[in-house]
Amino acid sequence: MSETNVEGKVLITGASGFIGSRLRDALLDGGADVLAVRRPGSPPAERGRSVELSYDDEAAVEAMMDEERPDYVFHVAGVTKGVTYEDFRRGNVMPTRNLARAAARVAPKRFVLVSSLAAYGPAKGAALLEESHPRRPIEHYGRSKLEAEEALESVEGLRTTIVRPSGVYGPGDVDYFQLFLSAQRGFNVYFGNEARRFSAIYVDDCVRAILMSATSEESLGRGYFLTDDLPTTWGEFQQRVVRHTPRRVRTLRLPEALVTLAAHGGELLTRLDGKPRLLNRQKAIMSAQESWTCSGAAARRDFGFEAEVDQEQGVERSAAWYREHGWL
Repeated sequence: MSETNVEGKVLITGASGFIGSRLRDALLDGGADVLAVRRPGSPPAERGRSVELSYDDEAAVEAMMDEERPDYVFHVAGVTKGVTYEDFRRGNVMPTRNLARAAARVAPKRFVLVSSLAAYGPAKGAALLEESHPRRPIEHYGRSKLEAEEALESVEGLRTTIVRPSGVYGPGDVDYFQLFLSAQRGFNVYFGNEARRFSAIYVDDCVRAILMSATSEESLGRGYFLTDDLPTTWGEFQQRVVRHTPRRVRTLRLPEALVTLAAHGGELLTRLDGKPRLLNRQKAIMSAQESWTCSGAAARRDFGFEAEVDQEQGVERSAAWYREHGWL
């Protein structure tokens, strides 16, 4: 990964997650003093310092910020599944608002919010979303990410940047991993989505872009899509997975209606045991869209970000990691 200029004391949330853990490691490898904020009951950070904190305890958040006085804040933590919209607000909006208000007291060089392409909603046809387009999320997760962005934008006196990754894949990811696992079991499955388009980015490129955005004066007060600028279809992406599967794989094209049926089943199970499932009607809404694509032109223009890992390389590296770590 390319070197970055983020130095000094850094506060990061979500350091136990897929993107956050890679970001934490990149910061530590670059010599930064990193403090990871973890939710109550979460295990201590694997590397660097960490502190247990409830985001709804505003006094504790302010005290932590006053004591640490970070040079940079990277807010990566978030919630991707829930039962109600309030679950998403509690996981995505409230922590952003309280962290941003507390950070404004100590004026870090930059507060970077890792949002999502979902805050803008899907693209229209073959068009690529650009930052100048209106933000029109279509489901709970995207709406909560937009509300989090608006909460950050409402805090005065804080130097902010928002990044909106497209689909992030790579070593350690559990979502795209299901495609690798299915192929390993001998099946490449489509649910009416083979021709649907999406933008993606390899995790190390995503981390590098986040760090680059934090030190650019051009990015101050702005938001950016993060993508490898190689819009693809699920058919093309899954064929890359198949090429890096060392066995014969059979392609199955199943009705899209099965996704809706499974989503209803997931919500039924959630009503029975109270545990949110990743597959629900909100996710079904997202999967039914024809295009989740965006342009990386603004990030390239303002802070020189260009992806270094194309999808063929990224899939190959991911497959090798999954095998090396016993996931496959």
